[in-house]
This record gives sequence, C-alpha cells and structure tokens, in this order.
Amino acid sequence: MSWNLQEQAADWQARGLWRHLRELQSAQGPVVRLDGREVLNFSSNDYLGLADAPALREALLEGVQRHGAGAGASRLVCGTHSAHLALERQIADFKGAQAALVFGSGFATALGVIPALVGSGDTVILDKLCHASLVDAARLSGATLRVFPHNHLGRLEKLLQGAQGRVLIVTESIFSMDGDRCPLADIVALKKRHAAWLLLDEAHAVGVIGPQGRGLAAELGLETEVELQMGTLSKALGLSGGYVAAPQEVIGWLVNRARSFVYSTAMPPALAHAAGRALELAVGTEGDARRARLMANLRLLGAGDLSQSAILPWIIGEETAAVAASDSLLADGFLIPAIRYPTVARGTARLRITCTASHTAEHITMLRQALQCWQLIAPTGKSP
Repeated sequence: MSWNLQEQAADWQARGLWRHLRELQSAQGPVVRLDGREVLNFSSNDYLGLADAPALREALLEGVQRHGAGAGASRLVCGTHSAHLALERQIADFKGAQAALVFGSGFATALGVIPALVGSGDTVILDKLCHASLVDAARLSGATLRVFPHNHLGRLEKLLQGAQGRVLIVTESIFSMDGDRCPLADIVALKKRHAAWLLLDEAHAVGVIGPQGRGLAAELGLETEVELQMGTLSKALGLSGGYVAAPQEVIGWLVNRARSFVYSTAMPPALAHAAGRALELAVGTEGDARRARLMANLRLLGAGDLSQSAILPWIIGEETAAVAASDSLLADGFLIPAIRYPTVARGTARLRITCTASHTAEHITMLRQALQCWQLIAPTGKSP
C-alpha cells in the first residue's frame, strides 16, 4: 500500500470525508466562540449543560486542593486515591450494581472490559450500529464476532442459537448517531433464554432518561438483569472518563485483567472528585430541573413525543451534500458538523443535532427557522 498520504488525503477530500479540528475559543456551552465569532452550538453531548456549570468548576478546584493535580501512577501501583473509590461507590449505587470501575475514557472502558471477559473460543454478538469503541474491543478480544442488523431481534436470536463458548451480547441503550433506543426488555429475555451475558452502553442515556437520569435499564427496572452497565462521565455529566458497573467478582477480575486499566495512569483524582459532584447534581432536584428544560427544548424544536433522546439526526445522504448543509448553517451562525462515513454508513451522511438544557427558547426558535429555510433552498440546489 502506498505511503503517499497527500494522495490519500486528496481522495478523502474529494469524497467529502476529510475532517479538520475546530478551535473553540470559549468554554463549552450553547453559545461558543469559533474562529473569532459567536455561534450557536447544537453539536455537543453536554445534554444537561453541566460542562461549564459553576458547581463543577468549584468541584474541580476543590478536588485539586484536596488531591493535587495528577494521580502519579496507575491504579495498581500507587494511583488509587480516595476520590476514585468514592466515585466508584457512587456509580455502583447510581446504576443499581454491586460495584463499579472507572477508566480514563469511554473508549478505554470498552477496550479494557470486553477483551478481559471473552477471548478465543467465545462469541461476541454486536448490534451493527454500536460505537466504534465496542467494535474495536470485540475485534481485539479474539472472540468470534457476529453482527446483527440494527435492533433486529430475529437475527439476534439466530446468532445466539449458533454461538459457541461464553456469549456476550453488546448493544447501546441510546444509539449515538440515530438517537433511537434498543429493545432492551426483549434483548434481556433472549439473553436469559440462551445463557448469555449483556453489555449495555448507556453513554447517551445517563443523565437524560430514566428515574434521576439513571438510564434505560433503570427506566425499565432491568438494572439487575444487565451484567455489564457501561457508561461515560463525558456527556451529560459534563466531564471526562468512563466506567463499568457490574457484580463485585467481575470488577475484581477487571482490576487484574483489563489492560487499559492496569497499564494506564489513573484518572486525575481531582476529576474523580468533580465527577462525584456531577452525579450528585444529576440525581438531585437540579438534575430533574435540567432534564425538564431539555425535554421542553426538544418539544419546542418539534421532536415532541417522537424523540427518544436528545439526539436528532437529519439524514441527508450524500457526504458532500451534508458538508454543504453544515457549512451553510455555520455561515448563518449554527455549529452542527456533518457526520459522515466511516462514523455512519456510506450514503447516510447527516447533521446530528443535539439539544441541551442550557439552550434557551430563543436559541431553539432560531434553529427551527434556519432548518426550515434550508429545507426549501439547499446549497446543492436539491432538497435534502
């Protein structure tokens, strides 16, 4: 294969697949400063608007004062601080599990958990629209990988019937690019029937749905039926990091065998301290108020009862058309990047619109008007 990266980059650019980094010159929020001007941000996963909340700023500062800036080493060497253990107890309680383990990111969580639990001779059965971290982790494990069409229960059952060894089903509660939900109750029933385990990624559900924002498993009363509840601290909770909540024996095994945990310097304890505060906010009256504002914004945008999450995909199809739509909206003051292959399948490029609790009614109304105008006159001369 050629090492001519310029030629390969030019090919991606021609196909509308090239990305570049955008420099925000302000704190994360509904209005951000980008390239010297303020734009409305409808692309963030900061669903509850906590990323710049004064309470979390204060918690981070307090964490630094108590625990210092860095962890110093991996958790198994000398990097386990009291803040990490306190946060893990909070997460376990939050998810209705016996125990929890914190990782540096959601991606690191997947790469640590799945290969530690399954390997050669085992089977991972994964929804086709699962996040890249889950796909990469399944491949890395060495287990046989089987993929079922998105939310297709019939195909999932057939794959379960032919699976070998230990069998792990992997899915998401809220899918990150479509914003729809998995049929969790039905998947749990199939899992039990075939003696499989289930890993449920609640990254885009936590903080948004379920009682106190505890996620889809809690909304359906199925926390104890899901062996592995994975999640992140970097979306609705406003910070960064990942976790898995599971039975105590599983967490003990992961402490010893999850390579992204064993061989990584621990999360800064100040961050763990602040994450504990974020969880307190999410489950309290302020969290309820922020979720109410988020749902009101979704209704105002027109999602109404059709919305299953804070993610609203506007599928355009062609990659270059999606880029043109994104550029047109940015020129009008709206930050909504185009989502393209390989993040989504070829021909399903889209604008992924996300609402937060921090958006005002005026922000939402302005976006509605902009989208309506764009639908009438597309930059490509075609209706999306």
